[in-house]
Amino acid sequence: MLIDFVGLGSMGLGMATSLVRAGHDVRGYDPNTTRVDLFCAQGGMAAGSTSAPADAIVSAVLNADQTRAVLFGEQGIAKDMRKGGVILSCATVAPDFAKEMEATAQNLGLLYLDAPISGGAIKAAAGQLSIMASGAPDAFAAAAPVLDAMAQTVHRLGDAAGAGSAMKAVNQLLAGVHIAAMGEAMAFGASQGLDPARIVEVVSASAGTSWMFENRGPHVVEGDYTPRSKVDIWSKDLGIIADIAASSGLPVPISSNALEQFRAASQAGLGDEDDAAIAKFFARAGGVTLPGDA
Repeated sequence: MLIDFVGLGSMGLGMATSLVRAGHDVRGYDPNTTRVDLFCAQGGMAAGSTSAPADAIVSAVLNADQTRAVLFGEQGIAKDMRKGGVILSCATVAPDFAKEMEATAQNLGLLYLDAPISGGAIKAAAGQLSIMASGAPDAFAAAAPVLDAMAQTVHRLGDAAGAGSAMKAVNQLLAGVHIAAMGEAMAFGASQGLDPARIVEVVSASAGTSWMFENRGPHVVEGDYTPRSKVDIWSKDLGIIADIAASSGLPVPISSNALEQFRAASQAGLGDEDDAAIAKFFARAGGVTLPGDA
């Protein structure tokens, strides 16, 4: 297939490279030309390298506004793709927005798959993501070669857009809360004189562990806050969850509190750091020093 891939960030680059490895011709789009160069060095093509219409578009951008712009905005690329082609939209967005994008695509004679992703940059690069997808059966059929290349597991959640994004919101609620809890636990343990490395070792083998604790805790131990996923991502994603819950009249006090903590960490200057930096935010508030945060 000829695939246009938009968004070559920490997840997107690995996803796009997985498509190349599977034998597809992939044109990469990203405002950061360094990311495009990295993609081309791994066998991809730059945007505009061929004029043929794409069979599929994978959009792995940050949010709803970027999704709308890259697909259907003034410079959007959906209008140039082959009729009957399929769009896979992977950003975390509200279910109603996904439904709107599906309708817009259908009006252009295109198929649309609501296909948010989970798994992190390492699994993206290995083609082993979990994809929470919903859309028409024709969209799933058209997207099958793309999904096969990028995902270890595809959760088929319904025949219309919206369910995929709703499920991603459930996942992000838990993931955001777990990262905030990791940060609080690491700061609390350090305040009691415990070695952060030992905290990770013991908790990872105990009932209190989580995937996020085991993944992010080592960042705190190493004092390495190079952003794989930024603090500000959670202000966005937990904010989406708060909006969805409010529209349903459902209280979500635990994730709402986590949202407040990520927003406060961002205001404290940590927004562009790895989301594990939430631990630094808690530690500083209590006068506790973590590795790499003198």
